[in-house]
Amino acid sequence: IHYGMSVNGVAKLHTQILKNTELNNFYRIYPEKFNNKTNGITFRRWLIHCNNGLAKYIETLIGSEYRHDAEKLKDLLKFAGDKNVYDNLLEIKTDNKRNLAEYLKQTQGIEINPQSIFDIQIKRLHEYKRQLMNIMHIMYLYNQLKDNPDMKFYPTTFIFGAKAAAGYKTAKQTIKLINAVADVINNDPAVNDKMKVVFIENYCVSNAEIIFAASNVSEQISTASKEASGTGNMKFMLNGAITLGTMDGANVEIVEEVGSENAFIFGMSSDEVMGYEANGGYNPREIYEQDADIRRVMDQMVDGTYSNGDTETFRELFNSLINQDVYFILKDFRSYAEARAKINEAYRDSKAWNRMAILNTACSGKFSSDRTIEEYVRDIWHLKKVFVK
Repeated sequence: IHYGMSVNGVAKLHTQILKNTELNNFYRIYPEKFNNKTNGITFRRWLIHCNNGLAKYIETLIGSEYRHDAEKLKDLLKFAGDKNVYDNLLEIKTDNKRNLAEYLKQTQGIEINPQSIFDIQIKRLHEYKRQLMNIMHIMYLYNQLKDNPDMKFYPTTFIFGAKAAAGYKTAKQTIKLINAVADVINNDPAVNDKMKVVFIENYCVSNAEIIFAASNVSEQISTASKEASGTGNMKFMLNGAITLGTMDGANVEIVEEVGSENAFIFGMSSDEVMGYEANGGYNPREIYEQDADIRRVMDQMVDGTYSNGDTETFRELFNSLINQDVYFILKDFRSYAEARAKINEAYRDSKAWNRMAILNTACSGKFSSDRTIEEYVRDIWHLKKVFVK
């Protein structure tokens, strides 16, 4: 920082945190060096290439200029009340979901329902990204469905895709738990018409192209203040998925673009999280003792329910939650559960859901890497303009 000429964060919130806390001492000396460059994605790959049906349909609505300038996607806003457009979007999305279902059947022998909600979390496996909270909530839903077979619940397929660093033991245990829960739920005929759980093998860019195009719900549930930016959230948005997330990283700017009414936001703010980290005051054991549903889910980690009677397989996950819960999974759990319940209800209104979908695609142009690179060129590299639109 001392010898360099520029320091940038990769999302508005990330840059604020660098200035205010993580690099505050340097910021006070060199405020002029700090700037923000929110990440972007190569939308030609993540829409035009991987979701060709949607890309071609967009062209029939607004022409082809958006292929060179992602901001032109905003022209879709004038179709936000068009029922025919909603119907066509639903047809395209359903075709993409059939493609993913066929891919999973061929590669993993798993059959899923293309008419179900595709609730997807694909990203590197890390504790702060809270895949553990996601699978714990699925365990909670499974308990609910078993206890109340007639409860109102729109069929949902919960899809994970992730890789973990070779020596990251907690991440590997989380993957093991996800697959163990999937094995129990997917082999229980009492719930198979309502829920399935899939951990996609060998998650990579090639199968991500199929997954993003098929998504309904984008899980962006990191502990607020921990995600620098994220780019998967942008790829989901571009493909018309609705964000379920915390106000963290680029989620903040996604919500600014599309409006909070077109996303499902939950959980503590970054200031609240950092307040607990600085001042203490959070005891996860209290939540475990006071919330019977959470206690039941956690106990199932260590009573053999998902490990063929072995009580130690997931003991370390249990201990990390009850003793520390560094990433506030138990603290945010109820808020997360409420947001997911709202999604399950909202999806029943096809018109309203597809309106949110088209608004997300229309408002995603800011997150093109063309914009990001132009900002680097202009503000940091001080080169002549390199893009010709």
